[in-house]
Amino acid sequence: MSRQQLLSTAQRFCEAFRKKEHVNVIVAFFSAARGVFVTEHGEPALAPFLGRRFTSIAGIREYFNIVNAVLTYENLEFSDFVVDEEARKVALKGKGTFQWRSTKEQWNETFAYMLSFDEEGRITEYQVWADSGSAYLARVGKLDEVRVRCPNFRHSV
Repeated sequence: MSRQQLLSTAQRFCEAFRKKEHVNVIVAFFSAARGVFVTEHGEPALAPFLGRRFTSIAGIREYFNIVNAVLTYENLEFSDFVVDEEARKVALKGKGTFQWRSTKEQWNETFAYMLSFDEEGRITEYQVWADSGSAYLARVGKLDEVRVRCPNFRHSV
């Protein structure tokens, strides 16, 4: 695949996620080959989609269904795409506002994706690095409380 093909596919995948397309549309970007996976890095005890390796198309569908069940998001933007044509990988930065559905607590987040592709341009690996601490605090309904108790942490670093 050319650099432009990799970039275009990565951008279309991100746009489908941004637009909250149906899970079938998102899963269609993935390869059906063995070894395909999704991992959102983090401590598994913090959120149901963290620290697990979701394998196969069924596993990838499960990951996106879990994310959609517990989170909502808005104002997603993707930028800083870096393409490695030889390795067939695209790294990128995203940002947006996320909300834990059950508690309604929300946070602004910057995150990173690493996408790996097969020869046909299908995603074989989707890795996410995001703000698992805010996700956890929002899940347990403590994010707003922590913000009130520790307002100076934002400015003391």
